[in-house]
Amino acid sequence: MAPSLFENVVNWIRTGYPEGVPSADYPPLFALLQPVLSESEITDIVLKLAVEHGAENPATPEQIVDAIHAVTEQAPSADDMHQVASRLAAAGWPLALEVPATD
Repeated sequence: MAPSLFENVVNWIRTGYPEGVPSADYPPLFALLQPVLSESEITDIVLKLAVEHGAENPATPEQIVDAIHAVTEQAPSADDMHQVASRLAAAGWPLALEVPATD
């Protein structure tokens, strides 16, 4: 059975960020994922990765939704989007995503 989109995204993030996603990469990562996944799927991915990386007290789904909203209220820079998109592409991300051109 082929992996689902959810499983593929988790694997791409895991491969692109083997040490975990740095907080500076959250805004562009969420911005890149929003056209592809629902908010619920993004929350599930964040929870799964938090548990895998040994978070002692993983956030609740509600806390993650609030954090996603807080992070995505400000649009990431085009450079940040390109940096994260490049990292995911190097991990095998096959999806064509709209990334704004850099200035």
